Amino acid sequence: MNIVLGVGGGIAAYKSALLLRLFTEAGHKVTVIPTEASTKFVGVATWEALSGRPATNDVFDAVDQVNHVRIGHEADLIVVAPATADLLAKAAGGQANDLLTTTLLMARGPVLFAPAMHTEMWRHAATQANVATLRSRGIHVLDPAVGRLTGPDTGPGRLPEPEAIFAAALALVPGVLVAESATTDAATTDVATSDAVTPVPDTAAAVANGAAALYGRHVVITAGGTREPLDPVRFLGNKSSGKQGVALAESALAAGATVTFIHAHMDVAPPAGATLQAVETALELRSATLAAAGSADVVIMAAAVADFRPSNVSTGKIKKRDNVADPVINLVRNPDILVEVVAHRAAQNQRQLIVGFAAETGDAESDALGYAREKLRRKGCDLLVVNEVGPGESGAEKVFGQDANRVHILSLDGAAPVQAAGSKRTVADAVVELVAERLGPG
Repeated sequence: MNIVLGVGGGIAAYKSALLLRLFTEAGHKVTVIPTEASTKFVGVATWEALSGRPATNDVFDAVDQVNHVRIGHEADLIVVAPATADLLAKAAGGQANDLLTTTLLMARGPVLFAPAMHTEMWRHAATQANVATLRSRGIHVLDPAVGRLTGPDTGPGRLPEPEAIFAAALALVPGVLVAESATTDAATTDVATSDAVTPVPDTAAAVANGAAALYGRHVVITAGGTREPLDPVRFLGNKSSGKQGVALAESALAAGATVTFIHAHMDVAPPAGATLQAVETALELRSATLAAAGSADVVIMAAAVADFRPSNVSTGKIKKRDNVADPVINLVRNPDILVEVVAHRAAQNQRQLIVGFAAETGDAESDALGYAREKLRRKGCDLLVVNEVGPGESGAEKVFGQDANRVHILSLDGAAPVQAAGSKRTVADAVVELVAERLGPG
């Protein structure tokens, strides 16, 4: 496959050298087009040495080959990483003042931007408008990762890790995941073992090896914990970190799916490569999920949704006063979103797989799995992923906020339960594999 890698002028350009190696080691031909500013961070010699091809951003180089037209026409995929605020603005405005911007205008295949910039630049209304414009044209723009930026700053604006960009990019090209993997087994092995390359984690390895079991499928995933406001500063919440939901999204992306990721509060960054929608409350999550589920092949409800919300939300901060009785908070039940998604599927006669999650505890009447089986019957979803929550032997939480998980996956059709344990990504892979098996060929 012919890939164009555009490199913007930011400190994160050094990460694109690792991205380039992932592409070339997977057997793809890569033409690097570095902006002039980016060569202040990584020189042209690096790009030419790693790609084995000329690297330039001058439209007057090799004029006889008409590069400003030819490169875009021949590209099966264009990836811009890092995509600076300046590059996003130029692309949204259709500027064509160097080889990279002209190539973007000539593109016939998918285009993926991986932004990197300071948080204030990313959140600026101009940048957000440019991103919205590009997405409206069918161009894929990842959300930046959250973390340490240049200097002491922290926030959204980090370039997603090369492996995440690699996975998201290859998932955009029909047929490439399976068709090319058969001829690149040796190269793929080198990616995992070469001393010169950062080892590829599960997401990238799955894509490079052609694990496209969900290619062409639309998967909606909910994640995180909802927050129900009491007053302007307080809320009812839960301990969900969002880690399992993010792992599910990464696994589905690696399997070739298009992912809509609807998330409430999370302690981790959202997944690169997914379409993101942030919500706060259970009612907001309900609206977003029902809207997205209409076009989904799979709905995975991994969010920790509040069962109840305050019946009244104070417009001012609730004060603690010695001469006033303590407040009494009345709760009302939130709608059961999973049940509504199941009912919506039936009403629309959709061929759709629905996966629920249950955090259960046992008591004197039944163990956690007993309660989970009853919940599966009531909810009517196809699969129910069951976590047994509460303190473990060490006193720490068994599930919430942890990096590892242990689940039982129950089936409405009575199939034998499936157990999965290990990292949350390992658990996610088990869920996605089972989903793919249930869906069958697309």
